[in-house]
Amino acid sequence: MLAKRIIPCLDIKDGQTVKGTNFVNLRQAGDPVELSRAYSAQGADELVFLDITASFEGRKTFTELVERIAANINIPFTVGGGIHELSDVERLLGAGADKISINSAAIRSPQLIDDIARHFGSQVCVLAVDAKQTSAGWRCFLNGGRVETERELFAWAHEAQERGAGEVLFTSMDHDGVRTGYANEALATLADSLSIPVIASGGAGAKEHFRDAFLRGKADAALAAGVFHFGEINIPDLKLYLCAQGIPVRAI
Repeated sequence: MLAKRIIPCLDIKDGQTVKGTNFVNLRQAGDPVELSRAYSAQGADELVFLDITASFEGRKTFTELVERIAANINIPFTVGGGIHELSDVERLLGAGADKISINSAAIRSPQLIDDIARHFGSQVCVLAVDAKQTSAGWRCFLNGGRVETERELFAWAHEAQERGAGEVLFTSMDHDGVRTGYANEALATLADSLSIPVIASGGAGAKEHFRDAFLRGKADAALAAGVFHFGEINIPDLKLYLCAQGIPVRAI
């Protein structure tokens, strides 16, 4: 079995790391460069940087901040937010990103997934999905969870895979910041229906939640923010716990 990945996430607003609950009530969580350096040293498997208001504000991701973070880490680095065209991808890869996460732009223009995969390889293209359960089932949202779409989670993830996405990063908006565990049932459905890796996001509050995301949710990786930023869970301790639970993780 492939090693499961632990991925801290930096949600960036106005150049600072923030964390909220259900995508609102944001609070400061620290300097992104210092946090990145610490996570790299602690044994995080990857790092995700999401400029959470770039699409809503209609601007590009902060390239200079991406460069500063990339210079301070030695782990794979995914960047998302405000990416609309191939030139944005090229700019961020040039700034030090290893992968690009697209969400709103992919829903508005699914061809962007095909174009990124064809020009840069599927391994570069991560489809990020912000979804919540509605009366019509799991629906995908745009612009940092502000706009509901007609896209259904599982059908959209499958289409993205067919178009060339290399991974799916699924955030349950209902679970985000609540710290009661990931959306394991939906995660397992995604994992069973896709052949590409699924990253769990939204809901981590205890080490057991990571265990459940891997065992019940069948996720390939688990992403978290607040529990890492505020020192509630230490990555080396988490990996030791998961190893004791029989879950394969990369050595620290």
